[in-house]
Amino acid sequence: MRWWKALGHNRGRRAILGLGTVTFVAGVALLAFAGYSALDSESTAGREPVTAQVSDTRTPAPRTPSPPPASGTRTPAPTPPLGDQPYRFVFQKLGVDAPVETFGLDEDAVPIVPTGAKAAEVVAWYDFSARPGTGNAVFAGHVTWNGRAVFFELKTSQPGDTIKLRGDDGTELTYVVSWVESVDPNDPESVKVMLPTDPPSDVITIITCDGAFQDTNDPVFGGEYSRRLVVRAERVA
Repeated sequence: MRWWKALGHNRGRRAILGLGTVTFVAGVALLAFAGYSALDSESTAGREPVTAQVSDTRTPAPRTPSPPPASGTRTPAPTPPLGDQPYRFVFQKLGVDAPVETFGLDEDAVPIVPTGAKAAEVVAWYDFSARPGTGNAVFAGHVTWNGRAVFFELKTSQPGDTIKLRGDDGTELTYVVSWVESVDPNDPESVKVMLPTDPPSDVITIITCDGAFQDTNDPVFGGEYSRRLVVRAERVA
């Protein structure tokens, strides 16, 4: 499983992550099911119904009409509390007060990571995840990038720590860390931390590199870390 190898590197162009692949495979599975259903419907279209040749003298039970669908019961999608304004990622205990920038997938469905002169200072929010305040919002940042980077001290975070997302207009979303875990990036199960929670809950998931760094002389990445650090925090009123 290719999974965010670039986050800990001093050089890098892309995050190596399996979520794009997982999302794609899930989409293909849904399309396949829909295609199968359509094919099954087409294969039965125009056929004469098969009538049983056995007579049934039983009195059928009276049919109770189904109640009409209730109107107005669909739960509307939550409105993102921060709207479209710029906001910052504030983790006071770690000395982090960083701008959040939106990142997505590249042409190969691989999540992009911050690069360039300010890559060490930026926290990435991924637009394939929920917007903050509406579900599982996924963030990432470098642990090193030509030196210490924004999440260099993330490994010291503990349950109970407070994280805030602070909008330019003063709006704040406050989260409390619920768990911290170091995961094996080659474990297919590790990618699940980026999926929507079940049941849906208002959380953030923060990911950076962890473990030992190995210099591989890679012309793009330079090397790679052996593990990934995942921090989950839940929103509080």
